[in-house]
Amino acid sequence: MELLNIKNLKLAGKKVFIRCDFNVPMDEFGNISDDRRIRSAIATINYCLDQECAVILASHLGRPDGEIDTKYTLAPIALRLQQLLKREVVLSEDVVGEDAMKKASALQSNEVLLLENIRYEAGETKNNEEFSRKLASMAEFYINDAFGVSHRAHASVEGITHFFDNEHKAAGFLLQKEIQFFGKLIQNPVRPFAAIVGGSKVSGKLEALINLLPKVDKVLIGGGMAFTFLKQMGYNVGASLVEDDLLEEAQNIMDKARKLGVKFYLPIDVVAAERFAEDSVSKLVSAQEIPDNWMGLDIGPATVRLYREVLNDVQTVLWNGPMGVYEMEKFSRGSNKIAHFVADSYGTTVVGGGDTADLVQRIGLDEEMTFISTGGGASLELLEGKILPGVLPLIVKEA
Repeated sequence: MELLNIKNLKLAGKKVFIRCDFNVPMDEFGNISDDRRIRSAIATINYCLDQECAVILASHLGRPDGEIDTKYTLAPIALRLQQLLKREVVLSEDVVGEDAMKKASALQSNEVLLLENIRYEAGETKNNEEFSRKLASMAEFYINDAFGVSHRAHASVEGITHFFDNEHKAAGFLLQKEIQFFGKLIQNPVRPFAAIVGGSKVSGKLEALINLLPKVDKVLIGGGMAFTFLKQMGYNVGASLVEDDLLEEAQNIMDKARKLGVKFYLPIDVVAAERFAEDSVSKLVSAQEIPDNWMGLDIGPATVRLYREVLNDVQTVLWNGPMGVYEMEKFSRGSNKIAHFVADSYGTTVVGGGDTADLVQRIGLDEEMTFISTGGGASLELLEGKILPGVLPLIVKEA
């Protein structure tokens, strides 16, 4: 899949609208706790500034649901951008209102304007045509560098592209890199290729799992989603998270793995607790013998040892979803140990965004991974074999 390339655009001295993904985690005091997504956009922004462009940046933060909510202001993002770009970043008071339009119109070469949270406008998530038109009217060129939201058909991601021809729109460096990396990973991985799939629910990973099976050699399951498979196998999973409506689908996945010769691994022991709380009583039990009213919240040490053995000869590892409730220290050990082992691997190690990226960053292993995606949902949809709505308009059509 070849995308329209930013380097082929005649940007010199023009006004450029760049859709970024600055949806970064914040602590309770409003401080940015992980700025990877902001840093990832700097290359594209600097490239445009080097071309003497006037740069308009747009992003969402959280889910203000079309309402102005100061909790979701991009003011902290503007400050961090100023530090990284070493130049002033002006923040507009609104998105397509009088202030934003006035500032966008007056913007000169080498100046940077950050629009206020784009989801303050209900038209963004509804992919409203009139809202898309107003955004497009601000600039002569459009660049999508927001991989993390490219699976959303939103106004600033998909709708806006209809107002620019192929000579006036392109993918930014981050989007190019993500699409190329996942494309290579899925089409031509170095084998053996293992997928570690965790997280709370099978439903969120179902299509990705089905699409991955013909491409991988091994699948290692962890997190809450494991219990749907374990219950289907007839094990007693107590009060663990189970999606009963997907038991049959879980069986289909295991049957398909067997038919394809893919090794399919499930936890053999778990850390179980009486309730979903950090201070809950917990104990180590076999995956087949979780007591009634207890719930599995992490993989146990025997599973960690098994998974370590399974991953020993692997040349490519794709990891999407933690092995347990990593946010609670008591139930984070399994995820942390797997993270250390993946980081020490000599193979290509790819972390599929979202919670897994957060986990790896928390324990300081982010620099040890080959590639960390900036998008959880977007990377999953790529693995499902889908073409993302924000990427489709940027694909070079073959003559």
